[in-house]
Amino acid sequence: MHTLPSSSRPSRRDCLRWAVAAGVAALAGTARAGALDRIRARGTLSVAIYQDMPPFHLAGQGIDIELARALAGALDVKLSLLPFLADENMGDDLRNMVWRGHYLGFGPADVMLHVPVDRPLMDETPQALIFAPYYRERVVLARRLDRLPQLDTLSALGDAKVAVSGKTLAGWLMIGADNGAYRDQLDTQPKDGAEAARALQRGEVAAAAGLASEIESVLRGDARFAIAPLPSPRIQRNGWAVGMAVRKDATDLAQALQAGVNALAQDGRLRTMFEGGNVAWQAP
Repeated sequence: MHTLPSSSRPSRRDCLRWAVAAGVAALAGTARAGALDRIRARGTLSVAIYQDMPPFHLAGQGIDIELARALAGALDVKLSLLPFLADENMGDDLRNMVWRGHYLGFGPADVMLHVPVDRPLMDETPQALIFAPYYRERVVLARRLDRLPQLDTLSALGDAKVAVSGKTLAGWLMIGADNGAYRDQLDTQPKDGAEAARALQRGEVAAAAGLASEIESVLRGDARFAIAPLPSPRIQRNGWAVGMAVRKDATDLAQALQAGVNALAQDGRLRTMFEGGNVAWQAP
């Protein structure tokens, strides 16, 4: 999917500071009553989630499904899910699912999950409030230890075959790495990192690249494989924060959702949700 950071990501500290400055810290003083009251009056929270995005959502199951349920519970309302397919870019998704609605007639939702907490995106989308980071995503490379016992740089791959979805950030990084040195040994047919990881699991390739959440959901805990940040200078090894978004004027709702996320992190339920998807929770 396209919810990817630019090549010049802000630091982790900057990302969180901006999230607070643009969202949470402003909520108490600027909240305008309305969104939260309407949700409670109708008794449902509408949550937009990406369709076919393992391990966050696949066939009605996943980490974002569990998070959506918990957020609805925190507001004491029922959950109404609005799955959708990613558009051309994140700005399109925010327009369709957060502040305007899709031209096909569905949306917007009350809140959209899995939005990068990213300063450029905030600046480009003043109609939305991006806040509540709940996970830190990274691009990783998994490898068979019997084939690639050490891999400090991509040159250690030699001629080993690597599975990676060609239409993702991981694919872009691998295709362009070292001036295209590995293009001929890439299998770019997998639709996502989870599928690439399964190819590695089946022994079809020696390594697989993708998002940490995708790769871990398949391979985490299997001693035959090592998973580590992709050794590329073109992306920060500590990744980027993933949060949520509401309409800019729905600050009362954002404040309530932020409180819900805080509670889930503090009492361990958020970590448990990720463990349920075989993903190691990375605090944002």
